Amino acid sequence: MTDAVADIETDGSAKKSKLPLIIGLVLCIAGAGGGFFAVQSGLLPFGNTAAPSAEDVAKAAPEGVDKGESAEEIANLAFIEMEPIVITLRKASGISQLRFRAQLEVNLADQVEVEKVLPRVVDVLNSYLRALELDDLTDPMALPKLRAQMLRRINIATGQGRVRDLLIMDFVLN
Repeated sequence: MTDAVADIETDGSAKKSKLPLIIGLVLCIAGAGGGFFAVQSGLLPFGNTAAPSAEDVAKAAPEGVDKGESAEEIANLAFIEMEPIVITLRKASGISQLRFRAQLEVNLADQVEVEKVLPRVVDVLNSYLRALELDDLTDPMALPKLRAQMLRRINIATGQGRVRDLLIMDFVLN
């Protein structure tokens, strides 16, 4: 009886077919090839895109970024010097002072208009700098962030596009 049971067990374990494995592998390779073709040919919204034109780059560049200006355009610039601003900052260990001095880069055509509203610009910067905490100034990346925020506020006060850049001459924390 034990011999009959042993013969049935060995006969029942037939070799499994490798056909499903081969079909799966072929479908995987075909899917990968189809996906590669779809991305390379631009059928999908991601992948290689066309290089942006010079006009698109000029439109996308924010104010104050080098746009490849010619020597004539650079010669038509004016710099308006602002009076130094001294801000008192309070902290737990005492009082610190921030000394800030800057110049505004403007086109020659806009120089007179910006000079007329210069007291408004000083007021905006004074208000912004007084609202800052001491921790905001001690960060290593503080100056580029503050510069961008101040330029944004200056453009609101003077009218968009009149001030090209904010040049920081002094930024001293005592």
